[in-house]
Amino acid sequence: MAMPRLERVPLALVPTPLQRLERLSRHTGVDFWMKRDDLTGDIGLGGNKVRKLEFLLGEALAAGATHVLTTGGPQSNHARATAAACARLGLGCVLVLAGRDPGARQGNLLLDQLYGAEVRFPGAVTPADQARALEDAAAEVAAAGGRPYIIPVGGSTALGSVGSYECFAEMAGELDAGTWVCTTTGSGGTHAGLLLGASALGAPGVRVQGFSVWQPAEVLAPLVEGLVQETAGLLGLQVNAELDVYVDDGFLAPRYGRGSEAGRAAIELVARLEGILLDHVYTGKAMAGVLDYCRRGVIPGGARVVFVHTGGVPAVFAEM
Repeated sequence: MAMPRLERVPLALVPTPLQRLERLSRHTGVDFWMKRDDLTGDIGLGGNKVRKLEFLLGEALAAGATHVLTTGGPQSNHARATAAACARLGLGCVLVLAGRDPGARQGNLLLDQLYGAEVRFPGAVTPADQARALEDAAAEVAAAGGRPYIIPVGGSTALGSVGSYECFAEMAGELDAGTWVCTTTGSGGTHAGLLLGASALGAPGVRVQGFSVWQPAEVLAPLVEGLVQETAGLLGLQVNAELDVYVDDGFLAPRYGRGSEAGRAAIELVARLEGILLDHVYTGKAMAGVLDYCRRGVIPGGARVVFVHTGGVPAVFAEM
């Protein structure tokens, strides 16, 4: 079924590779594959956020926006990708980041600066604080004669989730019944797009398993389900009213943005077995969850596992 026409600007190098990891397969006893969405970019060092931005910035350009505003943590991959894409498209970029200014410009925050984004730290603590600060910044842009376009945290809207639906579509023909598609679950858009793809395009029994890097599962699961339904409506797809949304928050500790011992061990293992880098905020924690599932037999021996590498490596150079 052809997708309805959506405004879009080409930013991502797709399709991304679906790569079998031979040594990690032997180590875990499963058929281990990686969807290399860390390789989407010739802008912003890639990552899954570039897929979302194709549609979000397509809409921004169609609306005549002069400035794009978004939010996230100090080491936000989404903020960094947005800054890079705005530089490519000649759009002003304002990043309203959470918490206090850390001072040092390292990792993603250094890249935000290099891409020419205006970075603000209004001291926001809660998501509601960030949302208000973002609206205030947009009002300033408008008062100065600009036309602001706001992207919510993570780009996780129905429109943004179309990019992750396409990610699943690229590999749908390679996924047998019983395949585990494993991903980070943060703001929910990537998980939602993959789950919609599994529902609409996948073989029976393909399971999309999310590992929370942000909030408790009871918060994220309904968020993901809502995004699935909204994205399905946007694309004219039918999905079940009740979906199986699997989110495990057991690997989140100590909190969002801080590394864990299990995450660091997973990063080292994948680096030393496969020469592939993960990060401590997102993919390292999700990989720790996958490895734990393999050790405990939650993922049965011999099963096919596809780990969606969402990018995020610049954060490693900030504080891992």
